[in-house]
Amino acid sequence: MPPARRLLPRLGALLLAVAAAAAQAGLPELIGRVKPSVVAVGTYSATDSPRFGFRGTGFVVGAGNLMVTNAHVLPDPPASSAQAAKQLVVVTRPASEPLPQAATVLAVDKEHDLALLRFDGPSLPALPLAQPKDVREGAAVAFIGFPIGGALGFTPVTHRGIISAITAIAPPMPTAQQLNAQAIRRLRQGSFDVYQLDATAYPGNSGGPLLDAATGQVVGVVNMVLVKGSKESALSQPTGISYAIPSKFVLELLERPR
Repeated sequence: MPPARRLLPRLGALLLAVAAAAAQAGLPELIGRVKPSVVAVGTYSATDSPRFGFRGTGFVVGAGNLMVTNAHVLPDPPASSAQAAKQLVVVTRPASEPLPQAATVLAVDKEHDLALLRFDGPSLPALPLAQPKDVREGAAVAFIGFPIGGALGFTPVTHRGIISAITAIAPPMPTAQQLNAQAIRRLRQGSFDVYQLDATAYPGNSGGPLLDAATGQVVGVVNMVLVKGSKESALSQPTGISYAIPSKFVLELLERPR
């Protein structure tokens, strides 16, 4: 084999290593840019202890006073006067000087488990949303949120990995015995593609941004309820795999009239 041909595989491996190192080197800067746009979502009541009840993660979009989270993060309609007294809030700057800001629900997409909120107070930097065509399997990603909520403190935590698969939310069921109510409802509504991740997300991560590690664009919304309940409904033991709802559904939600 000519010397030049022997060098090609080594050169290719070197370029891949350099690219991986560059992406990893840029992650600290990406985290620094994104953290001010990640908020904690929950309820606030002056008579509760603690006053803030954490429910999930959200991130800022649009003009800076809009944010996206999972629909299941929102509290249920109040069934009592005590529950009615709880105000939906987002907490900005959770790790330094927590600032609960009153929030209003503008739109809900139950099919894709997304919600759009407007919050009071100063505007925050909005995160850019990726177009669907820009997302591919194998892409390096990171997500930021509040795993397990206040149990670990309200400091944004970052996980990194890749999009390991783009897969349907509701796979065909092998037997009728494995069809539960949620799976039947999902099959009737119709399936859609979600992102399967090789990084571990926790319940408090729900609603947080899934970021392209190279560009910083939001490619999806971490989801630990809708997707796992639909995709893993036939399993007696959950896999622990994490998923995200593609950002194209966030773009569609933002285009709805309000």
